Amino acid sequence: MDKQPKEPVKTSIADTIDNEAGSLSELNCVFSTQQHGEKIVVTTIMSPNGKETEITADFDDAMKLGVQAMDIEPTPEESRRLVRKIDLCMFPLMSLVYAIQFMDKTTIGTAAIMGLITDLKMTGDDYSWAGSAFYFGYLGGLFVLPPLLQKTQYFMKFLCSIIMLWGLILALHSAPSVNYASFIVLRCLLGFFESSVTPAFTIITSQYWKKEEQFLRICIWFGFNGLGAMWGSSMAYGLYIRAGTYSISAWKIVFLSTGCITIFAGVLMMLHLPDSPLKAWFLTKHEKLVLTQRIRGNQQGFGNHHIKKHQIREALIDPRTWLYFLYCIAANIPNGALTNFQSILFKSDFGYTTKKTLLVSTGIAAVEWGGLPLLGFASYYCSKKQVKYLESRLIWSIISLLITFMGMCMLAFANDSKNARLAGLALNYISPLAFICVLANISANTLGYTKKWTVSSTTLIGYAAANLAGPHTFISSQAPHYTGAKVALVVCYGACIVIIAALYVLNANENKRRDKLALENPPQSDMKNIEFADLTDFENPYFRYTL
Repeated sequence: MDKQPKEPVKTSIADTIDNEAGSLSELNCVFSTQQHGEKIVVTTIMSPNGKETEITADFDDAMKLGVQAMDIEPTPEESRRLVRKIDLCMFPLMSLVYAIQFMDKTTIGTAAIMGLITDLKMTGDDYSWAGSAFYFGYLGGLFVLPPLLQKTQYFMKFLCSIIMLWGLILALHSAPSVNYASFIVLRCLLGFFESSVTPAFTIITSQYWKKEEQFLRICIWFGFNGLGAMWGSSMAYGLYIRAGTYSISAWKIVFLSTGCITIFAGVLMMLHLPDSPLKAWFLTKHEKLVLTQRIRGNQQGFGNHHIKKHQIREALIDPRTWLYFLYCIAANIPNGALTNFQSILFKSDFGYTTKKTLLVSTGIAAVEWGGLPLLGFASYYCSKKQVKYLESRLIWSIISLLITFMGMCMLAFANDSKNARLAGLALNYISPLAFICVLANISANTLGYTKKWTVSSTTLIGYAAANLAGPHTFISSQAPHYTGAKVALVVCYGACIVIIAALYVLNANENKRRDKLALENPPQSDMKNIEFADLTDFENPYFRYTL
């Protein structure tokens, strides 16, 4: 039972926190504080929904630097220099690891046409279930790894340990004793550990960059999926044309090689990347203060290591959570289908040889590696120039989905032209821009560290469930053209356009409502460092949603 509230005491928050919680942080104002059991209530604030919200002493990690950074006004050149430094120190390894994780999960597709199916005696829908097994593990991992990543003070070390573990599991795919049953188990374990990387990278992006900079950064590291696909196909091609010179099957060497590469990348990442901006070895004390001041406008900081139940509840009643979830269902049924069956489609529907399939797969993956950063730069440029409508990342998301929808129509209905079908399949590599937009929205528009993890995990549950279902749209009885699967791709991308449009309308209307409310009832103006109080987007009256 909570103790009875003490009488309000007029004191500085610095005194309250130092005496009661041992924290070095403060809001830099004088408020009434109350003791509610173990919880120190610093003050209350009226949320945009008209509810009185308690601000407790359980602040964001950035509060420690937020007070010291208040008087700093970084010059444009100083900001540019800091961003360049962070980009150079963080981005190469983040992008490399993201390329490798995509290569890891798609090795099954290249291995399938190199003898995997025959050697493991797969028949009927066995291969579809092998593709789905990864996402059974992925689904389970989302309930375990994100909460552990939030609670740990050693975020990057824990993440890198996970990366090295999945590299080891991938290498074990090549073990001599592997049969179909053990292969399924290994795919489940691989998915379990890989489930950590996308939510973790989304959180890292929100810690180091301003919200208007995040979309471009996510476009770049996510776009390295294309490099991963090119890398995997190129390596498989080299192994395939020399298959007779090895003592084990070439497809096993694919798994062994990618597993070793993953372990090496995990070690590099552990040695180089810090656990948080507070521990960034490549930043001076002044640069950390400038970084804190720059991200103040995000209305969020570096993170909080306590799981807050009210933020979980809020995440589950937020309509944005379920729009993200529905989008991931609609977008990733095609993703799960083509990740596992694209190589098979090239051989059965297009009539390509294994050799040509690997070469063509390498070529069209370049569309993603080049296209996503290019569209990200276009969006960033239009945002800086304030081009009407095109400054919205959600509009760019809809543009990419329209291009993809056209491509899927070409794949499904251009039966007389192999080149048109191939072009349609290549255009599908533009579709991740919309998924990047969803990740960027979670990063920029979901405040409260527990809420952000919850929304991210819920979204990726939809991602995993859809990828589970995706391979089963390819029904073996419909080979070699798989007409039903192609029509399903068209329908799914049509649904994606509607969902992203609904998200745009929801955020735009809520911003208008908050602007009107702020004119009628201005929020308290003396609350300094409230950005680092770990409030949610429902609670913070100063926050506006990014479109």
